[in-house]
Amino acid sequence: MGGPVLALDVAAAVLRIDYPRLLPISRYDLVPEDLGFAGADLADRDNGTTGSFLGHTYATTKVAVPPDQADAALEQLLADGIRLIVVMADSRDLLRLTDRAAEAGALVLNATAPDVALRSQNCRATLLHIAPSNLMLADAVAQFSVWKKWDEWFLISGSNYEDTSLADAYRRAARKFGIKITEERLFADTGGSRRTDSGHVLVQRQLPAFTQGAKRHDVLIAADGTDYFARYLPYHLSTPRPVMGSAGLRPVTFHAAHEAWGTTQYHTRFEEMTGRYAKAEDYNVWLALRVVGEAVTRASTTDAMAIRDYALSDAFELAAFKGQKVTFRNWNGQMRQPILLYDGMITVSVSPQEGFLHQFSPLDTLGLDRPESECSAFN
Repeated sequence: MGGPVLALDVAAAVLRIDYPRLLPISRYDLVPEDLGFAGADLADRDNGTTGSFLGHTYATTKVAVPPDQADAALEQLLADGIRLIVVMADSRDLLRLTDRAAEAGALVLNATAPDVALRSQNCRATLLHIAPSNLMLADAVAQFSVWKKWDEWFLISGSNYEDTSLADAYRRAARKFGIKITEERLFADTGGSRRTDSGHVLVQRQLPAFTQGAKRHDVLIAADGTDYFARYLPYHLSTPRPVMGSAGLRPVTFHAAHEAWGTTQYHTRFEEMTGRYAKAEDYNVWLALRVVGEAVTRASTTDAMAIRDYALSDAFELAAFKGQKVTFRNWNGQMRQPILLYDGMITVSVSPQEGFLHQFSPLDTLGLDRPESECSAFN
């Protein structure tokens, strides 16, 4: 017979920083007020289904604040005794909040920040990454490009930090998989609204001329981390070519039209609960809290560092509607996961592509492998 059931109350939080942003190019991309929080609600339901048999309860506090109130919000969560915190923030705020949380013995799960440095020289032992890195996304595109024998790229990047970081990831991916970047161009962000007449002028006049005279290439790669220009590229190029990256065929962790591997039941439950489609941020938060739920169930603990240690162990694995169970890289805290290649309507393909092999896991062909990471915090 088994031992007594250990009743556990699992308190977690989602801390979302709402940065001032221009309206998105498309109304389809308007940000819902419950972005990420809806994923937390679904995770609490899913964790509670198993937890009800084990005497475990799950409650997630959800907080959205502007950047200047993030530190105070974290302090309140810590004062309330919460030590499991999912953060939706950029890399600078994420690192500062993680360091403060670590002082209180809290574990942070990164749901949105893609910066490669967070998984390398700027890694933290108390920070686990649910969101894929820019390099994982770029490698997913590069593998598909190699599989299609599109081995010459024309790279266009924006001028903001998020754009240049993403462009660097595509350069690294090109070197890694033997792709030649035949030409690069920088599309400067001059500000202003992208949904007014000026945005229309951007499409009709600037981009065809901007892309004229490019050297021979098989595909155009867009590195636009701020959603400034890339969505305008398809059908407005001087030379017709496929577009991949930040527009056209995009690498994503999740999307609302994905139906393989039982995902339809996820969407059905999410849509019944919220009345809208799930976004990648909702999925990332859901997945972060499912990591917590799985660790609590298997390790019978609510201690943040014990949950971290279990998640990083060889015993951890979690079904994630991606065709294979996800795990963590124990050298930098990054979740291994397939990347969906999405054209705006369907999943066109999934990386890693067939034939890209690795001595440990094909998933480690995406992003930083152990020898490439400068992270030493997990040693």
